Amino acid sequence: MTGQGAPTGRVVGFKRHLRVEVIKGEAVYLFSERGVTALKGSDAEALAPLLDSTRDLPGLLRDVPAGVAPEQVGRFIARLDEAGLITLGPPPGNGTAERARAYWEAAGTDADTAVAGTAGKHIQVIAAGDADPAAAVAALRQAGLTARVGSGELTTDDPADLSVVLCDDYLSPDLADIDAVHRTMRRPWLLAKLAGAQVWLGPFFDSPELGCWHCLASRLWAHRDAEAHVQASLGRVGPASRPVASLPALDAMATGMLAVEVAKWLAGYRYPGQRAVLTFDSLDLTARHHEFHRRPQCALCGDPTHMRAQAHRPVLLSPQPKSPDNAGGHRSLPPQQVLDSYQHLISPVTGVIKEITRHETGPEFFNSFRAGHNVAVRRRCLFNPHAAPRAENGGKGVTPLHGRVSAMCEALERHSGFFHGDEERVRGSYKSFGDRAIHPSSCQLFDDRQYPGRSAWNAAHSPFQHVPDPFDDNAVLDWTPVWSLTRERHRLLPTAMLYYGAPPEAGSVSLYADSNGNAAGSCLEDAVLQGLLELVERDSVAMWWYNRTRRPEVDLAAFGDPWIDELREVYAGLDREVWVLDVTADSGIPVLVALSRRTGGGNEDIMFGFGAHLDPRVAMRRALTEMNQLMPVVVDGYTWTEPEPLNWWQNATVANQPYLRPDPAARPLVPSDYGYTPAPDLLDDVTRVRGLVEGLGLEVLVLDQTRPDIGLPVVKVVVPGMRSFWARFAPGRLFDVPVRLGWLPRPTPYDELNPIPLFI
Repeated sequence: MTGQGAPTGRVVGFKRHLRVEVIKGEAVYLFSERGVTALKGSDAEALAPLLDSTRDLPGLLRDVPAGVAPEQVGRFIARLDEAGLITLGPPPGNGTAERARAYWEAAGTDADTAVAGTAGKHIQVIAAGDADPAAAVAALRQAGLTARVGSGELTTDDPADLSVVLCDDYLSPDLADIDAVHRTMRRPWLLAKLAGAQVWLGPFFDSPELGCWHCLASRLWAHRDAEAHVQASLGRVGPASRPVASLPALDAMATGMLAVEVAKWLAGYRYPGQRAVLTFDSLDLTARHHEFHRRPQCALCGDPTHMRAQAHRPVLLSPQPKSPDNAGGHRSLPPQQVLDSYQHLISPVTGVIKEITRHETGPEFFNSFRAGHNVAVRRRCLFNPHAAPRAENGGKGVTPLHGRVSAMCEALERHSGFFHGDEERVRGSYKSFGDRAIHPSSCQLFDDRQYPGRSAWNAAHSPFQHVPDPFDDNAVLDWTPVWSLTRERHRLLPTAMLYYGAPPEAGSVSLYADSNGNAAGSCLEDAVLQGLLELVERDSVAMWWYNRTRRPEVDLAAFGDPWIDELREVYAGLDREVWVLDVTADSGIPVLVALSRRTGGGNEDIMFGFGAHLDPRVAMRRALTEMNQLMPVVVDGYTWTEPEPLNWWQNATVANQPYLRPDPAARPLVPSDYGYTPAPDLLDDVTRVRGLVEGLGLEVLVLDQTRPDIGLPVVKVVVPGMRSFWARFAPGRLFDVPVRLGWLPRPTPYDELNPIPLFI
């Protein structure tokens, strides 16, 4: 020290984790593990050497160089303090204690407060399952913390400030009781799995308002379909046990990590990772934080009536201006904003989606992405080796970003449409509800002739084509309210038709939920529009496919779209031909079918994709991107091995399926043939599409399936009478509309419908 005498109070100096170097005439440099900070100016060069933690404030003012006014010193110190670069405290010491104070200062906390917080708090370590708490207690004590083994049976006179709960699996059944006790006591606790090659640490459960263990367990189980099946089949509760693979050094490292996290928490240091599960893989030394969020509808810490109340509210639509980015088809938000908003839901631990990956086969131009298990079919496909590739969510787009967002939204849409048990259900029979109920046959549209031979049919076809048992009008079952946009009142449909995986009624399986009309959107209006367009699309496609009508070609070159030009070049490089048909039906909403076949000889591997939109350019891109999405399954061998698509790719040709080719008597259509006038707002589009559908004498129904823990708007739109493109042959539009439109001179006889069910 250069001043006169020892400091009489707390000393001022740069924080302990900083080292100072001065280069005259240039700057003062502060070095730390995080990087280098430069302080420029004559004040910095003159005063920085004095901030060596050997002076109190009077001593600092006494030792300033001549010509530096006290006001300059005050301003300089104030700026450093605002930047978090200096500290005022006891003189520095030596050894471990001094390094600890440097650590807390590097963390941005007050060292005195941090030291007091870690020294005066008590920790109890609780074991769940077969976890051993001894090593963790020893590590905590070695870190200078007061720790003991606890039982988990908390009492009001228990002195512990924090519980550390060790488990061998985050789904251990013991954790339910431990969570309940801590929520009742409102005592924070940290969950950890320290044994094994993968260490899991966190989150801290410090407030029921921020989520509980059940919120976490719900997400964890969603990624363990096979395990849940095995455990249920064996009559077991909880997760399957696994051998522990570890090393003594890894055990020591894991308990050390735990001690650091506990110390930071007790010291008052807070960061987002404490609201996450940290997974550390010791084999490749990778680590990742998986964000943890509360489920607002959680039965233990939230409001389990949320979905029931939502079902009883009318679906009210409002103006939603369109985003300038229309490559994805007239949305209210750009794709990057949508991805950023729901990115936290992509995680193999705490997410709804395990991961999003690009299909490995085919050109990158396809922008075909996958996003985890498709819950709409997982129960039917989980153990069917032929259907396994169909059990994934898919995404498409003109750019990788659009494809990734599309896959994410489809996965979240399927999750939101899956039965969770908190949905509104009203018990009764069809006849008991009067005109409130809609007969399911008006939606499923199976012909009476399909029921007698259903056993043989179902055995020969994929689950997507299965014919259920006939519906019993007197059967008592669960119904769910849906909002009629047309009548502005609630109607009722069977719950099993609206939610994937809804519990079947005893005695028969007469109802299936499918994805027809299910849609996610950047806003509610967007979701309703997409659901309506999908119904229009599939209705039109069904009339073309099963009646095998010849439809006009659409002139691709007339669209003047460089992306379409590039697509044709990519397909030509694969020895494939591309063309598009117009299958627009009586709604007048453009519906296009993109087709492609191999031209190099051998199997033609005919592939197709569909698109519908008021804007024919968007309909075109949707049809082509859907075909791109499916192309990886045929471009380099067949990755779908179900008999139906495999038979199609190996045997179908444009010669033996002539309806796939354009009508030679019709001129190719161009964009101006559609007379489209763009609207600036999504509500305008919804109103127009709805008006066109209702003008056909049809009713538009909407069920809001948006989940509060997801947030992405999701709906199921139902229009009784509109056809799915599955093999469902009840009388109605399938037979009548092609005649009314002049596609056919008479209705196609039932026995002359296309015998090949549409399989995508």
